[in-house]
Amino acid sequence: MEQQSFSQTKRLAYAALGIALVFICTSFVNLRLPIAANGGLIHLGNVPLFIIAILYGRWLGALAGGIGMALFDVVGGWFLWAPFTLVIVGLMGYTVGAICEKNRTWKAYIPALAAACLIKVAGYYGAEGIIYGNWLAPMASIPGNLVQIGVASVIVLPVVVKLRKYGNKVRYM
Repeated sequence: MEQQSFSQTKRLAYAALGIALVFICTSFVNLRLPIAANGGLIHLGNVPLFIIAILYGRWLGALAGGIGMALFDVVGGWFLWAPFTLVIVGLMGYTVGAICEKNRTWKAYIPALAAACLIKVAGYYGAEGIIYGNWLAPMASIPGNLVQIGVASVIVLPVVVKLRKYGNKVRYM
């Protein structure tokens, strides 16, 4: 019984740390774009999201990403976006984690990040279409979303390869 309790405590602590890392990287390392309909935002919150999902699996990736970025939306004045972000980014983390759980080599990371990119672009396109009632305007946000995932991928890939090389004792939760 104690072992299970410790495991749950450890999971909770990892989830809280993941949420905090995603929130901090989204909040403090960002650039607002003047080109998109809603102003747009490029941030580095996807970096810890992807690292956590690859190293710790689908559930921690979904929790850290979805809650961390939705919390940023609430605190940062993007409140209307929070429910969409929770679902879209949670699905991104879940997908990356699920793909990387099945294949724990670097060759799985690229398709996992590509899947996350598709989820982000399609998800936020749909969210903007719903919010603005216009299905043409959301196309202006696609380049920013692509840049965001591209930059995160360039940072994440070498970091995760090194972490795996030196610390392959990580277990999925």
